[in-house]
Amino acid sequence: MKAGRRAGDPYLRPQTSLRNRLARGLWHVAYVLLFRPSLRPMHEWRAVLLRCFGAEVGANPRIYAKCAIWAPWNLHCDDGVSLADGAVIYNAAPVQLGSHAIVSQDAYICTASHDLDDPAFPMITAPVVLGAYSWICARACVLPGVTVHEGAVLGLGAITSRDLEAWQVYAGVPARRIRARQRAALAA
Repeated sequence: MKAGRRAGDPYLRPQTSLRNRLARGLWHVAYVLLFRPSLRPMHEWRAVLLRCFGAEVGANPRIYAKCAIWAPWNLHCDDGVSLADGAVIYNAAPVQLGSHAIVSQDAYICTASHDLDDPAFPMITAPVVLGAYSWICARACVLPGVTVHEGAVLGLGAITSRDLEAWQVYAGVPARRIRARQRAALAA
């Protein structure tokens, strides 16, 4: 491929600003050196690191060392949230986790995609909201623009591109409502 064609190739252009790329580079260094090697019970230490990079993290978080957070400045967590080992928060747009929201092992929260109908293939983003007492089970995936309302559960390996109603349980690909969830005594 000729250098001239490569320079004009929209697929090779950065999708984020230089400032964003530099901030993510600094975050990656902190993640590798300070976040990832921290001991399992050091949840507050990891919350402090996230706060240093602009995250809003409430009291009593359970943020494990092997979760991956793309842009801490786009992470907003209320009290008592849990991000398990292997959870991926790809937050090119804001991700809001309500009180006691849980993202289990290897779950994927995604706020970005690409406009596949545009020849330039630009990144498109939309925020994700996980309501209080919601639970994204292991290996489940929440796509851009989705709101998982209070108490909703997205089951093991399920994928949703649509909002999930409060206090309902969803499973499958695509996720479908399978039953109601009893309200937790704490959430009543």
